[in-house]
Amino acid sequence: MALERQLRWMIGIRLVVITSVVLPYFLLQLTSAEESPEFSFLYVLAGLTYGASLVYIVLLKLLKGRWRAQALIQFVGDLLLITGMVYYFGGVASPFSILYFIVIIVASALFQRATGFAVASLASFLYAATVVALYFGWIPPSVETLHRGLPSVAYDVSAATEGLVGRAAGLPAWRLFYNLITHIFGFFTVAYLTTRLAQNISRAERELREKQLDLADLQVIHRDIVESVPSGLVTCDLEGMVTSVNLAAQEILGKDRDTLLGKSVSATRLFTEEEWTEIKNHTSPNRRLRPEVIYQRGDSERHIGYSVTLLTDAEGTRTGFILIFQDLSEWRKLQDELQLRERLAAVGELASGIAHEVGNPLAAISGSVQMLTSALEGDSAHRRLLDIILKESQRLDRTIKSFLQFARPKERSSVRFDIARLLNENVQLLINSPEVSPQHHLELVVDPPSVTLIADPDQISQIFWNLARNSLRAMPGGGTLKVEGRVEDKDYCIRFTDDGRGMNVEERGKMFHPFRSFFDGGSGIGLAIVYRIVEEHGGRLAVDSQPGQGTVITVALPLAPGEPTKMTEEA
Repeated sequence: MALERQLRWMIGIRLVVITSVVLPYFLLQLTSAEESPEFSFLYVLAGLTYGASLVYIVLLKLLKGRWRAQALIQFVGDLLLITGMVYYFGGVASPFSILYFIVIIVASALFQRATGFAVASLASFLYAATVVALYFGWIPPSVETLHRGLPSVAYDVSAATEGLVGRAAGLPAWRLFYNLITHIFGFFTVAYLTTRLAQNISRAERELREKQLDLADLQVIHRDIVESVPSGLVTCDLEGMVTSVNLAAQEILGKDRDTLLGKSVSATRLFTEEEWTEIKNHTSPNRRLRPEVIYQRGDSERHIGYSVTLLTDAEGTRTGFILIFQDLSEWRKLQDELQLRERLAAVGELASGIAHEVGNPLAAISGSVQMLTSALEGDSAHRRLLDIILKESQRLDRTIKSFLQFARPKERSSVRFDIARLLNENVQLLINSPEVSPQHHLELVVDPPSVTLIADPDQISQIFWNLARNSLRAMPGGGTLKVEGRVEDKDYCIRFTDDGRGMNVEERGKMFHPFRSFFDGGSGIGLAIVYRIVEEHGGRLAVDSQPGQGTVITVALPLAPGEPTKMTEEA
């Protein structure tokens, strides 16, 4: 298509050139009283040029795609046109011989060496044949140039009127020879230099295209890297206007690119305008701020840590700022779990020591009280006091045993059992227990109705009773407790949902800490034991609760190998 466009340009330029030559002569003829027969030759030459241009235009349609053949046809036509102009306007002295160089340059630039030298050879032949034929009088000269007073070194007016030209008019042979040598040498030199220049240009264009492709590939790689970075990345100019946002930033902030681009960087809501001004003023190449904020996204809170660094160009000039941030919520959660495990381990060791030191004296006290009670008769005040001591010592013994169970849980036995059936049995026992009042309503949903689990059924039952009792105690005035057992992904999830008083953020964070009871008379060990059992089974615990909106506790336990799984919507 580029060659077709160049051929069309050549047709247009050719028409402009021939029109610029013919038009002055046409105007000269209109103002001149003399009739010159030489004008007819020029008109014929112009007519042939216009006709050839029409032919070239038709060939662009007929020979579509064969641009090289069309270019060669036009080159030959142009050389013939120029030869006619050289003949008509003075032969050896014609200034239009310079047009040969234009055709040679175009041919060499478009098709390089072979075509350039071929056109130069044809131009040399036509020019030499014309001037030599005029010199020896083989063809009659055109005297139009002489009639208009234009200079000519080939012959003078008197000689022309007598039909003497070239050698007969006294033109030196060396002048003809010199003219031929300079033109022919110029033709081939221009063809060679233009070819070399075209080759260098082609090589430069090819290298430029390769570099452009490399740059495009590099830009794609750079974009893919930036978009694949798991950290949020936002760049802004020195005025604080956002210039780019990657995918991770959009996901973390919950905002799309269009809502951030061109806006102030404070639109990220990681800081206010005043805080950004302070951050910007304190940011330097040797100092990087790494604050952490709580980001409110919808109903959830996220811990986000960010840093601000200077953005500089290759010369080290400041051009803006780079804001990099990460969602640290999962990391915070893992950190809290690690701290909880360390605390549980420390408390377990402490509870074990206390239970050991207190258990033996307590057993002695309990035994002594029982002996004293049996020795007393009747319903005396001393007997009632001893009964109180015995009752409280038994309660203390149960508390110590709970401590021991937390500190040194019994060895876990892993057996295959039907978890759905176990939930049914426990719910039936719970319905008939005194802990369920008439104001309480229990629901059980299991899907599928039978699922095999490899775990300790006694400990799973302990998880059920501890969490179910906690949910009932959160609804002292009555309410609904819904127990669900479902296969989700590769886990079996037991979900306890109540509509009790709920918990705030601080209470949720301390829910599984030992000795942290939210109810009167509780030891704060039950939920800590639940946490330890779930952890030993390789499971997970999740709590969702809002004050006054109830609580949802989910226990996820891994399924037995080969057990059918159900992909959750999230998966």
